[in-house]
Order: sequence, then structure tokens, then C-alpha cells
Amino acid sequence: MAEIKAKVKIQLSGAAATPAPPVGTVLGPHGVNLMEFCKAFNALTAQKKGQTVPAIITIFKNRTFEITIKTPPTTELIRNVLNLKKGSAKPANTIVGKITMQQIEEIARIKLPDLNANDIEGAKKIIAGSARSMGVEVVNG
Repeated sequence: MAEIKAKVKIQLSGAAATPAPPVGTVLGPHGVNLMEFCKAFNALTAQKKGQTVPAIITIFKNRTFEITIKTPPTTELIRNVLNLKKGSAKPANTIVGKITMQQIEEIARIKLPDLNANDIEGAKKIIAGSARSMGVEVVNG
């Protein structure tokens, strides 16, 4: 295994990476072949077209790279479930929607590999907290 030069985090639309910014400005200074990266990223995320896909790119000294795909951001999953454009500007005062514990559990199961939680109950608490911080009311039902 080659020696690691850098680890870079990036969020791109699934199957839509191009050598233009932000890809070029983030990976260019590390000497990564941008077209090679774009082809690999787009192939890995073909089934996630239109979603925001976080990725961690491990760049090696020999200019090769490894892509680790993460789950979509929690806020995006909540917005998709509730069909919201965005969260509340004032979450303490303005409620923009309601989410049920069943919907929270579905999102928690998707996010579990990337969350700092030991079990599904811990993951549900994290997702519920994210929903509240977006101005979404959590209801039991």
C-alpha cells in the first residue's frame, strides 16, 4: 500500500462530478488526475443521481486515490421525506413541518453506518435532534 499524502472530504451531486470547481480546486493541488477521479466517482454514485453524496478521498504519494462514499446528509434525508425546500430560519420559533418516529427510524437505519451511535435507538435520537434544529417538530405517530 502506498503512503498516504492527504485525506480530503468533499460533497458532490451523485453521478455529476466534473473537473471544474469544487473538484479541481480541492484535488488539483494534490496532483490527482481529475478526469480519472470524475469517472470513478460518477461510476460509484450512479444510483444516487441528484442526491448530495459526501465522500472521503484518500490521496496517496504516488498520485493514486481511494474514494469512500458516505450516506447523504441527515438534513437532506429529512427534507426529502417531508418534501421541504429548506429548514426553518428560526427553528425555535417557526415550525416548517412534522416528522413521525417511524420516519425518523427509516432515516436512522440509512445513516447508522456513518453516525456515532451504538444502536438504532441512539441513531434515532441523533436524527430527531437534527430535525428539531431544522424547525421540524417530532411527533409520536
